[in-house]
Amino acid sequence: MRSDEVDPVDARLGARLAELRAEHGWSLGELADRSGVSRSTLSRAERAETSPTTALLNRLCAVYGRTMSQLLSEVEAEPEAVVRSTAQPVWQDRASGFVRRSVSPPHSALRGELVEARLSPGADIAYDRPPVAGLEQHIWILEGALDVTVQDTEHHLGAGDCLRMRVWGPTRFRCAADEGVRYLLAVVRP
Repeated sequence: MRSDEVDPVDARLGARLAELRAEHGWSLGELADRSGVSRSTLSRAERAETSPTTALLNRLCAVYGRTMSQLLSEVEAEPEAVVRSTAQPVWQDRASGFVRRSVSPPHSALRGELVEARLSPGADIAYDRPPVAGLEQHIWILEGALDVTVQDTEHHLGAGDCLRMRVWGPTRFRCAADEGVRYLLAVVRP
């Protein structure tokens, strides 16, 4: 894809973000106040002039009461019962070095989903709040190492380790491995 071409997923995501704001009857200013994201950044994301970062999507998901996977699933096709590896949607935040594959895309009738995540060496992503309060997450490290801070408690995880948590406040994910980290994230809505 040429650098001046809009990614089709970003275009659908931008349109969905604009729809959600309209459904709530909010101006860009009102959404900026609720999310802590500038009006110009929100406007550029809605017009797909920029690919939204993980942190931006997390803030918007918190305002709209959705998980990131739920939001992304709204711009993807309805998932089948079996999702072949070649059909699993992949989204990446190039700025932070985060790549996520929806292994089992969410479905409106189900509460759980599986996500394969990769972080580049040195990647550091902080979320100021969960997209949905009380969200249950299980992080299983497949390769590499990951430092996860849940509120004020830090966990150093290596290959094979699994962290189970309920997310009520800030979290931070830092890649502690020179080769990057690959992990499975199980997400269960409350």
